[in-house]
Amino acid sequence: MRSVYGDRHAMLAGAIASAIIGGLSAYKAQSLPLMLCAIAFVVIGTVRYFDMRSFWRAGVGNEDAAAAEHWENRAVVIGGLLAAVYGVWCYIAMAVEQDPFAALSSASISIAVMVGIVARNFGLDRLVTIQMIAVIVPLSLGYAAYGDVYHLVLAALLGMMLVSFRKLAADIRSILLSAVHGRVEASRLASELDMSISILEHGLCMLDEHGRIAVINKRAVRLFGLVGLDDLVHQSFDAVIDRLSAAAPLSREAIAQLSQMVAGKSTGKVLMHLPPGYYYEITVSTRNQRVVLLFEDISERIASEERITYLARHDTLTGLPNRSHFGDLTEADLAARQAEPEPARRVALMLVDIDDFKHVNDSFGHLAGDTLLAQVARRLSDCAPAGAVLARLGGDEFIIYCRDLETDAQADALARTIVDSFNQPFVFDGVTLPVTVSVGLVTSACDTDALDDLMTKADLALYAAKADGKSRTQIFHGQMDIDYHYRQRLKTDLALAVRQGRLTLAFQPLVDINTRKVVSCEALARWEHPELGAIPPMVFIPLAEEMGLISDITAWVIEQAAAQCVLWPGEISVAVNVSARDFRGADLEALVLDALDRSGLAPSRFEIEVTETAVIEQREIAQRVLQRLADQGIAIALDDFGTGYSSLSYLNALPFTKLKIDRSFVADITTNPRALRLLANVARLGRDLDLIVIAEGVETEEQLNVIQGHTQVQQVQGYFFSRPLPQRDIGELIGRLNTAPRRIGAKRRHG
Repeated sequence: MRSVYGDRHAMLAGAIASAIIGGLSAYKAQSLPLMLCAIAFVVIGTVRYFDMRSFWRAGVGNEDAAAAEHWENRAVVIGGLLAAVYGVWCYIAMAVEQDPFAALSSASISIAVMVGIVARNFGLDRLVTIQMIAVIVPLSLGYAAYGDVYHLVLAALLGMMLVSFRKLAADIRSILLSAVHGRVEASRLASELDMSISILEHGLCMLDEHGRIAVINKRAVRLFGLVGLDDLVHQSFDAVIDRLSAAAPLSREAIAQLSQMVAGKSTGKVLMHLPPGYYYEITVSTRNQRVVLLFEDISERIASEERITYLARHDTLTGLPNRSHFGDLTEADLAARQAEPEPARRVALMLVDIDDFKHVNDSFGHLAGDTLLAQVARRLSDCAPAGAVLARLGGDEFIIYCRDLETDAQADALARTIVDSFNQPFVFDGVTLPVTVSVGLVTSACDTDALDDLMTKADLALYAAKADGKSRTQIFHGQMDIDYHYRQRLKTDLALAVRQGRLTLAFQPLVDINTRKVVSCEALARWEHPELGAIPPMVFIPLAEEMGLISDITAWVIEQAAAQCVLWPGEISVAVNVSARDFRGADLEALVLDALDRSGLAPSRFEIEVTETAVIEQREIAQRVLQRLADQGIAIALDDFGTGYSSLSYLNALPFTKLKIDRSFVADITTNPRALRLLANVARLGRDLDLIVIAEGVETEEQLNVIQGHTQVQQVQGYFFSRPLPQRDIGELIGRLNTAPRRIGAKRRHG
């Protein structure tokens, strides 16, 4: 539509020119019709001029279909009238006036107008058609009016020209529409590309073939703006890199790598760290000598990876390095120490363990335990010297590695400072909690010492500190290493002895205090080492518990004790000790019942002895298992009473039938009246609960007489009657004691 309403000034000038030529031809031919045609040119041209001005002022667009159709119709009408005037002018000049000048001028001007029609009105097909018909048909008729063959041929050729002009207009319209459509498509693609670049999550920067920035989106602009760079378009990328290096402390390696890839028009990725805390991965791509840089903000990803790495290397409760990270840090320092010139730096390793931490968890709960661990970590951090590595190994155990010390005394003083710092109790949730720690310390001035060796030695020192009464420090010395290797050998040999059945049984009798006859025997495991001789139970039993072998030993003792007891005369029973680990490491009930079934021993002749510690550590399991055994008629004895918690609630809740008073109550009864009263009261307590009361550790006849005369103890056990005897001797002892004449004791007095 706007192609029809072209330049109104050119249109008016053409109309005036046509009017002047028409007026000259009318003057020469002295023709009134021709003069009227000239006047018509001026009138229609003027109307056309103002109509075109009104159209442009109206600003009609393609979106207003009704207005566009109105102006299109006006253009067709006025354009058709103007073309008709040209056609009438030609016809009058040729057919009516037959003036040569008029005919030549009208034909020339009209043909020229036809060119203008094709060039200007091609966009409106019906207007082009109407105008060409309105001009060519009268022009052809004018030539045909001459009647000769030449003019007839010319008239026919004008018809062909009509067709060709019509086709030409269509071609021009098609070409223009294709161009318009192409431009619209290009504009659409450019708009979409611009939108894509604008909404791209990453920064984008495209360089031309000369290495200058040709395109850059807003995100890239903001990225460079972080370091104060702007006005980057058309700037050389090398210059931008130089400005970037000057504006921010960047990695020289990253800058060099990026510059090399851009200069060499290669591809790859570079990680760039821009302060404060921004990380960008720059991807360089090259095609057709053009380089595109894509800036991806990976700050959150880097932060997440760093957080994951931190969590993998640190303890979540205390924030200290964990065992793995501590090992990496310490081994790296020890390796660096090896590369240093002599003499080697003196280093120290300290293991710090909270004394009786289990009691805190049991008494106040695990939440309180976690709170205590966090506060202990802070207190240790305050004590640790600069440059030291403090970590939590796990549980209630911490470790400190000191990189550089002058003397062993300095390390020992630091360990004592740590212990002394716990003199101040901890307070949380209104609870004041006194806490102590023990420290095992090892120092090293030898650059060949490995971390595992140092940790082993520190652990041995810590074990010694705990054994000496806790809340103290212990520095490693050579004897500990000897003891350690001795223990390791014993562990290896004990495992072999258990596997090959090299343990033996010994039996210590329990004697009725009145009849002095054996009523029961306690089965005790013994280990005769082929090279080291007899290993005391107080040595190998804890080792067995530590190694997880105690349940295997217990199972073997139960089997052997039941089989041996069947051989004894009368109703003599056998007692077997079980530990806390036996309740959770083995099916104790099945072991006992199977042993009784295979041996044929009556359940009433079998006893189980447990300590208070075993009952406390596995209370629910112990209560369930012991009750089922008691229901089978098996006696249950509480061993070493008085050395543990001595809680009356256990005596009432568990199915005990016997109470064995620890030897510590018997030791001084002949010289200490208070000790005797204590023993008598404990014995009375057992009798009041309908328990058989047994006193352990009776070693002299005087002790036996005091117990018999002043307490309600019913049975005794100790060296006075017999040490633990092997299987071959216990039968002889039973026969000798139980066949001797009955001995009547003195008159009893109960205190």
